[in-house]
This record gives sequence, C-alpha cells and structure tokens, in this order.
Amino acid sequence: MNIIRKIEVFGDSILKGIQLNKEHRYCVDNQIDFGLLNERFSVEIGNHSKMGCTITKAESLVDKFLQSSPECSAIVMDLGGNDCNFDWAEVAETPDSEHEPKTPLILFEETYKRIIKKLKDSAITPILTTLPPLDPQRFFDWWCRGLNKEAILSWLGSVQGIYRFHENYSRAVECIAKAAAVPIVDLRGAFLRNRRIEHLLCEDGTHPNTAGHRVITSAFLEFGNSFAFA
Repeated sequence: MNIIRKIEVFGDSILKGIQLNKEHRYCVDNQIDFGLLNERFSVEIGNHSKMGCTITKAESLVDKFLQSSPECSAIVMDLGGNDCNFDWAEVAETPDSEHEPKTPLILFEETYKRIIKKLKDSAITPILTTLPPLDPQRFFDWWCRGLNKEAILSWLGSVQGIYRFHENYSRAVECIAKAAAVPIVDLRGAFLRNRRIEHLLCEDGTHPNTAGHRVITSAFLEFGNSFAFA
C-alpha cells in the first residue's frame, strides 16, 4: 500500500456537495468537512466531482488527469447514482417497451474495473464508495413530475423498483472492490444506520442535505481511522 498524502476525488453530485436551496434549485453547498479530514489524517484532498457524472465520464476525466503525471497517492470514486437512472420521459411515453439504465450494469462494472486497473498501473490507490440510499417516493415525485406517472408505474411495478435499481449498482460496487482487493468507504451503511433517512436527504430524495453531509463526513472519518495512511 502506498503512503497516502494526496487524495483526489472523482465523483458525481453527491461528493460535489449539490443541494436544493430554498428556491428548490440546485446549488453547490458542500458541507462535507474535507478540511477536518485533511487535518485529521494529514492528507491533501482535491475534489473533481461533477454533477451528472457517470462512470464513462469519470473514466474520461481520470484519463485526462493521469496524462498530467499527477503527484497523487489515491483516488476516491463515488459513482453509480447517475448510471442506474432512466430516461423517465421515455419510459412514460413507451411503458410497454424495454428500457435500459443510462449505463447498463455490465458496462458499468467493466468500466469501473478498467479504471481501477489504470490507477493501479499508475501506482495510485483506488478507493471506492458505496452509494448513499435514496428515498424512492421523493425521487419519483420529483424526477417524474409533469410526466405520466401511471405509465411509469405500470413499467416499474412500484416506486420501490427505483430503490432496487439503485441498490443493485451499490452492491455491484461492493463486489468490484472485493474482487479487485481495493478499499471501500461504506457511505450507504452510514446512512442506513439512521432510523429516519428522509431527514438526511433533500426534497428530490437523492441528494444528501447538510445533515446528510455530516453523515458522509463521519463515514470518511470512520474509514480513515481504520485505514493505513502511512
């Protein structure tokens, strides 16, 4: 294991710190305490997370980053939340058709494994994270507003189907990390230990709010306390 002194983060809007403001608009309000993590573990953390980032976009960003010959010890990746999502307008229009997630699971797994290999080949430690859970009803109400919800439900079966798709990708991340023997930060587990998950999420049922950001900070602290940074 390399000595970890500089960490770069490549993720989606979760680690970007996107929240909904009082006007119900998305904004960057990152309350994840990276400063505390810097101080506690004597590491420098850079954040390259982007809203809407998928695994294929992340691979492109990582490739570009590696071309710069970076002085980097580890890369944290929080990916999958956008990959498992669907084009809900398309589902609403053709509920009797087959629909694929934005990134089919097999492609998601293959791409993630390829990124991990590239990082290992560059002597950079990959660190994966599980996906914080979503609130399926809030998700459905927010992302399917203005669409034919009855048609969407006829395809989904129930709103819980949204949770299951999301959970499947998080489990895939766990399996990828185990197979590749790389460390993983269990963000999902940290959220699920709370009895009222809805209190940790924004109105859209997807993005953690400030209380959720505190949970993410705690999960990284817990991980750091058990991880050998030197």
